[in-house]
Amino acid sequence: MNFKRLVITTVIALSQVAMVLPASAEEVVTPPASNGANATTSQNQSNTGSGNTSNQTTDPSGGQGNGQTGDQTSGENQGNTAPADNGTQGKSGDKGAPDGTVNGDPAAQTPDNQDPANQVPGTTEEPPVEITSNDAAGSGQLVLMMNSKKMYQNGKEYLAGYPMEVKDNVSYVSIRAIVERAGLQIAYDGKTKETIIKRGTDELRFKVNSASYKVNGVTTAMKGKSYSVQNNFMVPLTAITKALNIKYEVDLQGKRVILNLETKPKASFSIGNKEVIAGETLVQYVTESTSPIGLPIVNEEWQGKQDMFDTPGLYVVTYRVQDSSGQWSDPFSLTIEVRKPHTPPVANFTTDKDTYKMGELITYTDQSTDEVGIKSREWQNREYAFFSPGPVTIKLTVTNEFGLTSSIEKTITITNETLYTRDEFNKLFIPVGEKYGFDGTQVPSWERVNYQFTSEPTTLIRSNSPETVYSEGILYQESVMGNTRFMVHHVNATGKNVKMYIIATNNNAETVRLTQTNLGFAGPNQSAVGVGKASVQRYYESMQNGSQYKETWIAPGEKKLVMTELSAVALKQGDVISLLADLYSDNTLQYDVILIGADKDPIATLPWLGFVEKDKHNRGTFPEATRRIDYGELVGSKQTRLLIGDNSSDPFLVGYDTPRNGEYVLNAGNFGVLYTIKLHRVAPNTLVTFNPRGGFYTGYIMINGEIVPVAKESGVYAPNENVVLFRTGDSEQSVEFLFTAAPGSNLSVNLLFQPLPQKKQP
Repeated sequence: MNFKRLVITTVIALSQVAMVLPASAEEVVTPPASNGANATTSQNQSNTGSGNTSNQTTDPSGGQGNGQTGDQTSGENQGNTAPADNGTQGKSGDKGAPDGTVNGDPAAQTPDNQDPANQVPGTTEEPPVEITSNDAAGSGQLVLMMNSKKMYQNGKEYLAGYPMEVKDNVSYVSIRAIVERAGLQIAYDGKTKETIIKRGTDELRFKVNSASYKVNGVTTAMKGKSYSVQNNFMVPLTAITKALNIKYEVDLQGKRVILNLETKPKASFSIGNKEVIAGETLVQYVTESTSPIGLPIVNEEWQGKQDMFDTPGLYVVTYRVQDSSGQWSDPFSLTIEVRKPHTPPVANFTTDKDTYKMGELITYTDQSTDEVGIKSREWQNREYAFFSPGPVTIKLTVTNEFGLTSSIEKTITITNETLYTRDEFNKLFIPVGEKYGFDGTQVPSWERVNYQFTSEPTTLIRSNSPETVYSEGILYQESVMGNTRFMVHHVNATGKNVKMYIIATNNNAETVRLTQTNLGFAGPNQSAVGVGKASVQRYYESMQNGSQYKETWIAPGEKKLVMTELSAVALKQGDVISLLADLYSDNTLQYDVILIGADKDPIATLPWLGFVEKDKHNRGTFPEATRRIDYGELVGSKQTRLLIGDNSSDPFLVGYDTPRNGEYVLNAGNFGVLYTIKLHRVAPNTLVTFNPRGGFYTGYIMINGEIVPVAKESGVYAPNENVVLFRTGDSEQSVEFLFTAAPGSNLSVNLLFQPLPQKKQP
């Protein structure tokens, strides 16, 4: 009994070794049958570790003309002692099809409306390609016939030890049959009982009856489970093609799979220079050559290569490489455009006259040119007018994108006649959005516009404290419904990369609809006033174009990230972000404004966060955060001012700090409050300007639907600087202002109204 068991074990072990040892698929000398030819018979002498086995088979490509392959295993195979793979021999219940397909035809398994590429798993990446030739393989190709032992390579026919077959919509091939045809190396590890396939530096390890394999040491799932049949180790075809990046096509009409086994190296190069200038540029050739089978590149050859080209023109440079097996790549050619040396720009400008009175407007016309384009312009002594007599020299320097510069000077004459004083000129001619200096100490004595305001039910959530954040945590938390405005302004001082999030939680039993109407976000950036100014500009722009409108539905118990612009980019140390947004919810939502490490999940982290303590800046929940001013009296016929954010004419909002148990807070400066100011009667020829009173200010204001900067080039300083906002024409008109304070700037501010000087003829 023990002797019999020993014999059986020995036979099985020898069969396993034979199954994985290299064995060539035998070349068939007789040319393959053409389309419609009669079935042929071929003799396959399979060299295995257990001796030679003669397998007489019927031509599996089929000659009956009805799609039946006749690919049945001959009777002499029935006594084979190969492992049965848990009792299976690769057969199915279909007696006429040992491969488990219908009549041995994989295409017959697929309904007409199913993607035929699924007959060979993985081909969904590339649609089936119809091949006109039904048998021959081109250079670098290996053709596998479906449900057949036949293979074609370089015009020759080979026979595998077992047909390629489809089981459970997965195509299987014999490892022994494919490795030599594909130029692969095969070995067997007796300790791990793994069959090893190698190509260059790539290594694949397979085990019998396993649905996974190792690719360069990483365990990877296969489309199906490997098995053994008649001394052939069968694995999913796509396990090999995917791991080794072997491209293939499927020809369903010809019942073939065509593998691209190109082994030649591939040559490629690029030019590292942005441009190549004749006689100046040392050309950087960046090679990118590879071997599809992982062989080292040992040699290269260039044609037309020059380190520097002396003459402008088009030059063709050709490159090829050789791998360690001696194969040369196909030539790779690149046309290099060699340009002539760049010339500097030509600076030029004119003035509308050569002689001007003091206070007379000067019109400058820039006529500078460049072959590509001028990148920057720098003026010296360019003024809209001069107020001292004598010659004045103006200089313009232009720079192109190559860093080349050119300058020009022009001298004009200012007479001793006065057309306008400096103050008169500024009021009449300084462009909208630009500033000018004046005596701002007199402004508090100007008459006030004694307006009344009404409030609209908008709840402001101001998350602005601690403005400089030193640790992770919840910066603010509030539950609110209806019209809601967010103002978020913080600086990262945690010493690491972080992200900010706003999480909306629905604690109701019904789904909540959240509508976002307007949003302006800026940052991350190191400039607090810069991001504050930009956030206001984008907030107004969203009102103009509706680009930030979106709707979100939040299910009962759900937490969802909202206003995700905040977390789109991580904040580095010292970075500032600023956000203004208007939303509406049809039921109560809990909002959490949090700051956490950039690598953390906000939803998962939220339950573990504590509140971050406030600093000297303001935070809180403030009802009635939209103010409307409608003023019907005449303004502009004399000097008057409309004061905003002073806590007198414009009282500060009173609110509460929810994280600090609802303690009483004031919104100093009324940051986050949106003002709609409608002046129904503004006198003809009225100048409207912006004058800060609390310190430096930079931002935007919307006037009659147009966004005006405060100011264009920089900000404006209190109290002696003024920004031109608007000038009325020759008739009375209404003017509407939309204003919200820019985070990072200072309140209070004045809108000044005063008559324009009388215009004069030069």
